Amino acid sequence: MNVKKVVIIGAGPAGLTAAYEILKSDPSKEVIILEGSENIGGISRTFNYKGNRMDLGGHRFFSKDERVMNLWKEIMPVQGSLSKDDILLKRNSSLVSGGPDPEKEDAVFLTRHRVSRIFFLRKFFDYPISLKARTFKNMGFKNTWKAGWGYIASCFHKLPETNLENFYINRFGKPLYEMFFKDYTTKVWGVSPENISADWGAQRVKGLSMWKAIGSVLAKPFKKLFGSKKVETSLIEEFNYPKYGPGQLYELMAKKITEMGGKIIYNACVNKINLKDGQIKSLIAGDKEYVADAYISSMAIKDLYECFDKSSIDPKVYEIAVNLMYRDFITVGLLVSKLEIENNTKIPTLNKAVPDCWIYIQERDVKVGRLQIFNNWSPYMVKDYENSMFVGLEYFANEGDELWSKPSDEFINFAIEEMEKINIVKKDNILDSCCLKVKKAYPAYFGVYKDFKVVEDHLKSISNLYCVGRNGQHRYNNMDHSMVTAMVAASIILGEDKYNVDDLWNVNTEKDYHEEKNK
Repeated sequence: MNVKKVVIIGAGPAGLTAAYEILKSDPSKEVIILEGSENIGGISRTFNYKGNRMDLGGHRFFSKDERVMNLWKEIMPVQGSLSKDDILLKRNSSLVSGGPDPEKEDAVFLTRHRVSRIFFLRKFFDYPISLKARTFKNMGFKNTWKAGWGYIASCFHKLPETNLENFYINRFGKPLYEMFFKDYTTKVWGVSPENISADWGAQRVKGLSMWKAIGSVLAKPFKKLFGSKKVETSLIEEFNYPKYGPGQLYELMAKKITEMGGKIIYNACVNKINLKDGQIKSLIAGDKEYVADAYISSMAIKDLYECFDKSSIDPKVYEIAVNLMYRDFITVGLLVSKLEIENNTKIPTLNKAVPDCWIYIQERDVKVGRLQIFNNWSPYMVKDYENSMFVGLEYFANEGDELWSKPSDEFINFAIEEMEKINIVKKDNILDSCCLKVKKAYPAYFGVYKDFKVVEDHLKSISNLYCVGRNGQHRYNNMDHSMVTAMVAASIILGEDKYNVDDLWNVNTEKDYHEEKNK
């Protein structure tokens, strides 16, 4: 197929990567990106609220795929990376001595130290679960005893991995699963793990287990001596992060795309796709029709099929596609003078604040799922870094349900009450607040998902359509895996012989990579 013009749906990491890779290899091609919103980056965008920046989900820039790492560095150099202590010194000296404005400095990655913990029983536990004395003390003798025997039992008696619950129990034992995974996972998805496909575990936590956590602790003293290339992603201790959040990198990528001749059209929601004889003939966004040789889609598959003429699709395929389920996302940003939780770690921080990037809220008496502290992602994310903290309270909802339907001011008050209830924030210390809702943030692995293969096969049969990214494949991909799908699609469109459409759908189906419980 001689492709001269490509239309890409969506300006998230996958859509942008596809455009960038195509234009970098062949600037003569006409590439148009149709973005349904005013923003670049999809769910990897950075939301700027009065100079305080919010990362929607927390995005670590670490990958086992060198192609992705090289692309990130190509867009934003790492030469300017700073250690955690260096950042504190540099930021403080810039502000106190009247030095250069950090906003005017060149865009660079910062080297960040990963800290994420679980908040359960009003106490902190390491994530992944560690074997430290503090862990056993916080759990108490009874829970520790049950957890130990439960894990031993799971080593000798494996359950059939027909659902996510059995997947977790096989790796941690039933007591630890019930303490640290069951309730959090139910918060995220709104259904019990026993009703979720084990495929979700294979996508997100497939390499993590209690044994891996033990091995990581035992191997840690030898890493500096001998090095280690193989590391589970949830166990990495350092990662790169753009100075002003992930959106900064994708905004830079968008700029490079336009400099290479690509076009990005904003507020261009695709509402109709003309499909005939196994090919897309054209699509309509707004009131304009676009005709191309190849189409790349990162839009949600449910929305994609609703753009097709129903009569042109096998009824079974259509019904499965339009009934795919998703989980929506709500973040409340709180600008606070301080948090009530204290730094009981050995990691030095400004004003004795906690060092965590994430805190998983396992408490059963609140609906909040996770807390992000944006100061610890990058000091440049917060306008007044020395005197305030910007935190994100993450909730999971279904569009139209009770949580989703709350007006923003009412939802913010609800979130503040929950923070006071678990003694993390006092209302008197809140300086400002905001609320942001994101639809279809997480493709769900339950409901009609069990029959998804027929939808996948139909999408493969459309000869000039290439589905990429998390929603484009209804697969809970990490950011880097989404970018790899785009690289594969670009390679096929460029006429290279390295990949075919099956390779496109096989990205992240290998068994040696995983990510945090939720991103």
